[in-house]
Amino acid sequence: MTVYVALLRGVNVGGAKRLPMAELRSAVESLGHGSVATLLQSGNVVFTSDAEADSAALEEAIASATGVRAAVVLLTAAQLRTVADANPLRAVATDPSRATITFVEGAADVLTRPSDAELAPEMVAFGPHAVYQWCPDGISKSRLPARFFASLGPTATARNLRTVDRLLAMAEELDS
Repeated sequence: MTVYVALLRGVNVGGAKRLPMAELRSAVESLGHGSVATLLQSGNVVFTSDAEADSAALEEAIASATGVRAAVVLLTAAQLRTVADANPLRAVATDPSRATITFVEGAADVLTRPSDAELAPEMVAFGPHAVYQWCPDGISKSRLPARFFASLGPTATARNLRTVDRLLAMAEELDS
């Protein structure tokens, strides 16, 4: 049995793509997945499966059950742990609500970004499937332009470190 974490992009953010978490859990369960649990109201799902989970199947099941279309970044618990542990900014991020990991389907380390001087005091680092960001002035005041995040593709989605840590705890509980 494998533990998975599904991150839906743009769900329940600013009133867009309203999706009750009970409906989301039901849609995931309809695919035969077990121990389905959601975190917060923003499309974070942890579940187990004996079969290999598929992001396209999840997207379709959610759309069919709820009418909401949202891209899904799908990770195993081990993949989520690897991405989280590789965060080079965790040591400087003194407030986990002001630090994010943007999960990217595909390579994120080849993208261009503004210079360190243009971003200061913000910090950005790249990993194989993630963009790590520390925003000491707050995420809403990020100096990274919207076009930067648009360049990451349609399946990129960000979570703050507090949420990532909670998702890891949920996944590890299912894995034990």
